[in-house]
Amino acid sequence: MPTAFFEADTPEFCPIVFGGDTADLVYFLSFAFSARYGAQHELTSLALRLRGGDHKIDLTPLLTFADRNPEDPADTRELERVWQDAAPLAECCRRVVEALDRGDAGVLRTLERYPDLRDRIDDVRRMAEWAAARGARVRITFEL
Repeated sequence: MPTAFFEADTPEFCPIVFGGDTADLVYFLSFAFSARYGAQHELTSLALRLRGGDHKIDLTPLLTFADRNPEDPADTRELERVWQDAAPLAECCRRVVEALDRGDAGVLRTLERYPDLRDRIDDVRRMAEWAAARGARVRITFEL
């Protein structure tokens, strides 16, 4: 089962954890990232709606992620590259959750098929806010 991980570069362990299955989050990250390559999926469409229209959310912080298990030097470099400041990630997730909460019928239908997505993005927001309060960098990784 696909699993997302959140890490902060602090000596403290983040007390906030994912509140459930992270597969929906991994699917969203993957399909949203794939939008630039012309992916056709309802989660790709959701990401495009969040980026455009009334929302105009910069999803870059949320779409900065990497495979947790590097297979070659390029993967290892990518794993290091995805460290980012926590505050922009927290803000991005806050805006996404607000947009999902105000979603139209199409958004609500998508969320019915991915019932954990909204809450897992909100978990990332809370974790990123915790890390930002400590001046930490964070990264999102996944395992398939």
